[in-house]
Amino acid sequence: MANVNKDALVDSISNKTDLSKKDIMAVLEAFEEVITEEIRQGNKVTMTGFGTFRISDRAAREGINPQTKEKIQIPAMRVPKFTAGKALKEAVK
Repeated sequence: MANVNKDALVDSISNKTDLSKKDIMAVLEAFEEVITEEIRQGNKVTMTGFGTFRISDRAAREGINPQTKEKIQIPAMRVPKFTAGKALKEAVK
């Protein structure tokens, strides 16, 4: 199983379209910025068939330091979540 990084993704998209790598990189960076800003504001971003980006609240909890076995308090936090859409789920079955 190969790991596809941003440069490899740009190359693949460039091969499938007539767009330059520079234009594709600009679109991907704008996509990241918009998604990040929208979920930071608490909005849900849905791309029908592909999936949904949203923010999730994680409650505070107690954990264990694996090196010392000491109990530690893990604070509450907000984390990004991605839920795959139906078409994406079907494509990877």
